[in-house]
Amino acid sequence: MATSLVVQTSFLGDVVLTTPLIAELAKRGAVDVVTTPEGSTILRNNPDIRNVIVYDRRDADKGIAGFARTVGRIRHTGLYGSLDSSRAPSINHFYEAAYLAQGSFRSALLVASSGVKSRIGFNTSEGRRLYTEQVEYKADRHHAERLWWLSMSSCADPPSSDQIQPRLFPSQDDERSSEAFLLENLLDRNRPFVAIAPGSAWGTKRWPFYPELAVKLGSRFNVIVVGGNADVETGDVIVAQLPNGCAANAAGRLGILASAALIGHATLLVTNDSAPQHLASAMGTPTIGIFGPTVPEFGFGPLAPGSATAGVDDLACRPCDRHGPQQCPLGHWRCMRDVSSDEVMALATHTLSRVS
Repeated sequence: MATSLVVQTSFLGDVVLTTPLIAELAKRGAVDVVTTPEGSTILRNNPDIRNVIVYDRRDADKGIAGFARTVGRIRHTGLYGSLDSSRAPSINHFYEAAYLAQGSFRSALLVASSGVKSRIGFNTSEGRRLYTEQVEYKADRHHAERLWWLSMSSCADPPSSDQIQPRLFPSQDDERSSEAFLLENLLDRNRPFVAIAPGSAWGTKRWPFYPELAVKLGSRFNVIVVGGNADVETGDVIVAQLPNGCAANAAGRLGILASAALIGHATLLVTNDSAPQHLASAMGTPTIGIFGPTVPEFGFGPLAPGSATAGVDDLACRPCDRHGPQQCPLGHWRCMRDVSSDEVMALATHTLSRVS
């Protein structure tokens, strides 16, 4: 059986979209994953992963010394089959191949320094000179599919929707946490709820009209805000628009997998182009994705059945960035300001009519 190494040290959404690649490789043998501390949290309980090797390059593993420690962890885990330093070698071979789902030169050097002889990544990546095999970056495909192709021959059949479906595995404790939050904060549990995710690491991706949308949704649904600590204040503003017991702010109050479990119970998620969209894809929750400086054609749109996207199609300046700048380069931010709450509500109503 082959033993594979996957390197994904990018944003949380990218980690989620790497899970179909991990699942494919797990069919062939053991899979270890190098990722960030946040990535290790979201990959918890994944049965397709043997070991998660944490590379905390911004803190505990920053600099040359941290790089060297991580190289040592990769070599040890590949040789011993475990991060446990007390265990004797349990396998007689090293990693057969490493798959560079995150394409920086640093990631490629990390794997090359670890002694993995077969290094596979995209032909557009910064680290491609250190790859032994370069795979075509299929710009017209969803990123989950692009990553899946790293493990496949170019003559393979295209994947089914199931093969590129992201996978997350909230624990029973995560499920209990999400259920307890709903019980404590909603008066009418028989009324379905819509989750909204107003946050993003990129300033220009944050659609400004979530409070208006919450009022429109609140006539028929409970509303739950999801997000991280940075989204607490925005969530409080949104919840304040609705009667007590009809809305709640879960931002900063649940862990990432408990948030995924909560999204999994939602009738719909409305979100920016950010990580919660990919959590919903993994949990199968229909999603309205609001795209401003970026576009779904980049390959990061929602994958759950019944999903749709909103955006301004006739702006010459759009898209302006692969990720989304913190401020609009032209100062007008029309890519988000011109997406009205009425437009998003119409998409939500259409989706909800199909899933109800």
